[in-house]
Amino acid sequence: MAEDILISDNATKEESYKELLPQIEALVSYEQDLTANLANIAAALKFGLNFFWVGFYRVADGELVLGPFQGPVACTRIAYNKGVCGVAYAQKKTIVVEDVDKFPGHIACSSLSKSEIVVPIIKGGEVALILDIDSEYLSSFDEIDERYLNELAKIIKEKL
Repeated sequence: MAEDILISDNATKEESYKELLPQIEALVSYEQDLTANLANIAAALKFGLNFFWVGFYRVADGELVLGPFQGPVACTRIAYNKGVCGVAYAQKKTIVVEDVDKFPGHIACSSLSKSEIVVPIIKGGEVALILDIDSEYLSSFDEIDERYLNELAKIIKEKL
């Protein structure tokens, strides 16, 4: 079954999220396979909102291991409390970074990445997955991204 993600051409960032999230929810509503759902979510975010890199890391044996993603080749493993993803994992909270070069301990998987948002997906009080989104522009992410990506995290949590 082919799916199209449709976002209005002149939509603001917030309007784009409001259009995209229900489409993602519909896309994953009938599929039970987590990998398939995460792959489609990554593609919907990357192409629906024109992000540089979108992907998931799953928690395995106390570290983050690369999962489905869209974009250039990525870091395969990230240690607990290392880099933006590892810190979000350790702190169990969303982190917005305006300039990744100024983030202490940033792990540069791609030199083209300039800003980042990382959203942990928490189930049973523990981080199960990390949603990582990078932009090739500084200061790309704000409270709008944080709000709607945390809403998306709730949708993903229900599929775990």
